[in-house]
Amino acid sequence: MIIETLKRSELFSSLKDSELKSISEYFEMVTYKNNENVFVEGDPSDKFYLVAEGSVKVLKHTMMGKDIILEIMSPGDIFGGVAVLDKKPFPASAQAMESTTVIWISRQNLIRIMDEYPVLKLEVVKYFSDKLRDAHEMLKNIATERVEKRIASLLLKLSEKIGVEDKGFIKLDFPLTRQEISEMVGTTVETCIRTMSKLQKSGIIKSSNGRISIKTNLLARFLEE
Repeated sequence: MIIETLKRSELFSSLKDSELKSISEYFEMVTYKNNENVFVEGDPSDKFYLVAEGSVKVLKHTMMGKDIILEIMSPGDIFGGVAVLDKKPFPASAQAMESTTVIWISRQNLIRIMDEYPVLKLEVVKYFSDKLRDAHEMLKNIATERVEKRIASLLLKLSEKIGVEDKGFIKLDFPLTRQEISEMVGTTVETCIRTMSKLQKSGIIKSSNGRISIKTNLLARFLEE
């Protein structure tokens, strides 16, 4: 599973199979239960994580006692990486959203393989530049778009990233609650419930067993209105 995860990662996928096999020896694999913390805000950032199976939410705890979900990570995704490279405590927490397996490598060994394979240094710069661009886009949406459009944009982005075909819909194949959606777009749970209900009545989305399925063409049209 470690080599397969590295192949799916934007950071390590440029390496040859023989190189992936070589660096895989530096990684460890751990499984977490639903809602179990991988790390907590303020923990020492001595491990560099990738999702192997399942999903992880990265969240920030506010002084008001609320959580803000910054990102949802799927297989192949890196999380907590900036803090590891910066040698600073994790600025947010990471929590499993279901039974989830992650792989990790120590900072010392990560630096070692980056020195051994210099192409990884370029991939790191590209990866985190893309993440910074996504963060700017998210902040712009929160500042300028109506709640309905923010929720629709989020669902469309998730469907493109981790959606699977499901009888004419694109299914988000992991559990996602209304509260988690509201935390990601910066609104109340009540507003999120009303918006999701509206989308469901319009035939744009449907829900079953905590999984949301989306008619992406209808959702894209909704965003253009």
